[in-house]
Amino acid sequence: MEAPAISDEPPRPASGRLARNVMHFARALRAAGLPVGPGRVIKALRAVETVGVERRSDLYWTLHAVFVNRRDQRELFDQCFHVFWRDPKILERITQLLLPQLEAETPSGQEEVNRRVADAFAPEKLPGRGEGQEEDEEVEVELDASLTFSARELLQGKDFEQMTAGELDEAKREIARLRLPIMQVRTRRFTPEPHGSRIDMRRTLRSMLRSGGGSIEIRRKSPVRRHPPLVILCDISGSMSRYSRMLLLFMHAITGDRDRVHSFLFGTRLTNVTRYLRSRDVDLALDRIGEAVQDWSGGTRIGHCIAEFNRVWSRRVLGQGAVVLLISDGLDRDAGHGLPQEMERLHKSCRRLMWLNPLLRYDAYAPISSGARAMIRHVDEFRSVHNLNSLRELTEVLSHEGVRRAEGLSEWVAASKGAEA
Repeated sequence: MEAPAISDEPPRPASGRLARNVMHFARALRAAGLPVGPGRVIKALRAVETVGVERRSDLYWTLHAVFVNRRDQRELFDQCFHVFWRDPKILERITQLLLPQLEAETPSGQEEVNRRVADAFAPEKLPGRGEGQEEDEEVEVELDASLTFSARELLQGKDFEQMTAGELDEAKREIARLRLPIMQVRTRRFTPEPHGSRIDMRRTLRSMLRSGGGSIEIRRKSPVRRHPPLVILCDISGSMSRYSRMLLLFMHAITGDRDRVHSFLFGTRLTNVTRYLRSRDVDLALDRIGEAVQDWSGGTRIGHCIAEFNRVWSRRVLGQGAVVLLISDGLDRDAGHGLPQEMERLHKSCRRLMWLNPLLRYDAYAPISSGARAMIRHVDEFRSVHNLNSLRELTEVLSHEGVRRAEGLSEWVAASKGAEA
């Protein structure tokens, strides 16, 4: 990462208020999401006292050395520093971001300010705001004493497409707390175990040779159990736009929770986004994915994208009995061309293939489109994914060993054949 351009002009803090300014700056960093505690504030004060504040660049790199310990924190720190220590250009962009936005084109090349930095410097979060200020008008408080479901319970069952901006933020926090307990499966490797089910002949013979052959001590071993790889293929076409963005947060949560998770996005082309989702900062991960993926909210070529996955990636990521999650509504621009053969190959290459379709939330849904008819015949399980409850049910289903061609799929296959006839 290139060092940001920093002028050598001093920050010009008020006389005798440097310690307080550093403390407020640490609060702004903490509000933006950086892990800043009292210990780091004390270290920052000692470092500033040692280095001095003769130049602006000295103050920048001194605080950077104390508050930043990961690569994905640099951008947040850089923007917070320029805003707090009065960079007029950054401060102007922060003010514009906090105001109501109109749909207009953004000039190309203009640097965007991170939303978390803007929220950290919102008027109600700035130091000194809200302290000792009285409201001129009396606020009327209304209480609803009716016996209704809690807001959190309503949020769990609400469709992602019907959520407001505030509800989406709460849903994002709920998704970040999800954990995916994938079942443990038996592998071909063995580990020494005193009470194992199999005799370890190699270790037994070595033990006998070391003892001179006078006694034979039977050594045992047991198979190693480990969770299988998880492969996610997520549709990002226009019909899946609202759901795919929420599911990206789900993919980020489970990628940081365990290893061997491989994520792919597809619309008109296939994009591997596994390394972007490994970033701990979810905002930075989504920004990088947005730059790498070029076919957001476009058409869908399911057969073409799955064919590319089978040809390029299947041998790399489907080893050791991987579980595949195929997230799509089944609406294919190519009318299912080549999709039956590619779905069959994908199904035979993995341990378990699950199709997650948000359209399944409708009671009258039937796989009548050409793409859906081709997909339903080669999956092991067909589930809906449209709200938080469906994601929680998915985590429970993946926590135990599934079966090939689960019960209930025969009805969907018969419905697809009836629609084809």
